Order: sequence, then C-alpha cells, then structure tokens
Amino acid sequence: MRIVVLEGSPNKKGSSNLLADAFIRGAKEAGHAVEIIDAAHVDLHPCTGCVHCGYEGPCVQKDDMELFRKQILRADMLVFVTPLYYYGMSAQLKILVDRFCAINSSIHRKNMKSALIAAAWNADDWTFEALECHYKTLVRYLNLNDRGMVLGYGCGTVSMTKQSQYPDKAYQLGKKL
Repeated sequence: MRIVVLEGSPNKKGSSNLLADAFIRGAKEAGHAVEIIDAAHVDLHPCTGCVHCGYEGPCVQKDDMELFRKQILRADMLVFVTPLYYYGMSAQLKILVDRFCAINSSIHRKNMKSALIAAAWNADDWTFEALECHYKTLVRYLNLNDRGMVLGYGCGTVSMTKQSQYPDKAYQLGKKL
C-alpha cells in the first residue's frame, strides 16, 4: 500500500512528528511505501474559493500543490498528522486540506484509507472532540475508510511524548495495516 503522511506541524522535531515517525516505522516494517508531505515547510497558499478548478481541475495558484496532487492521488491511504492548536488541526495542515477542493472527486472515487495522529499538551477528556469531529467529517465527505486514530493526550513536549504510550500506539497503527 502507498501511504502519504500529511504533516502539519511547524515544529519539525515536535511531538506530533515524533508520533508520525513511529507510525511510519511500523508501516514500513509492514511492507508499505510511505511518502511525507510537510505542509508547514513548503510553498502552499490558502484556497481562495474561486472554484476555477471546478472542484476537479487545475488550481490557478502555482505552488507546491501540483506536486502534492500527484502524490495524494497515487496514494491508497492518507494520514493526517497535527499538533492540536486551539482544539483543531494546525493552520498549516488545514491549508493543505482546503486545497483538496481541486481534487475532491478524485479522492472520493478512490475510497482511500485514512488515519489521524495528533498530539496535545492538554489531557482533559474533551481535548480532541472538535478535531475528531472534523476528521470524521472529512472521512465521510471524502469517502475515506478510517483505519484509526492516535490521540496523544498530555504530549506537550517531546520528552513527555517519548515517555508516554503514544509512540507505541502510533507504531502499532502503522504495523497493523
């Protein structure tokens, strides 16, 4: 299976990317091919809503999305990775997701698998509710097949994350695919 990991953290060595690395290790050990799109460190502009693409054509913006479009549409699985920022995905990942506008139908037809990996400082039981709801809406809208979530409660620092159960959970999610 070809997996594209969509990373949305501006902190390359942060907790969410640490969890992504564990997932990737497990997925590769299971024999899957993995590519990473680092949405926070590329030339990617927000969707303007102009609908020039007609929801299934080229975007008028000339940035890295054309490369990502090809990667995403070759994929069998999309893994959304984000730190929790104000109880939702990072703006960097949201920009990438919003740009799916020009490939909605193609993603929908593929019936891809998906997963969500996120890390948050907060450990309250309601911490991830809004993010989970948004992710489940994307799964439904894009006709994705949800394969699971790793929600790292209390993973505010890398050292906290490394000492938690969540790197192993992310590894196991990748390994069991």
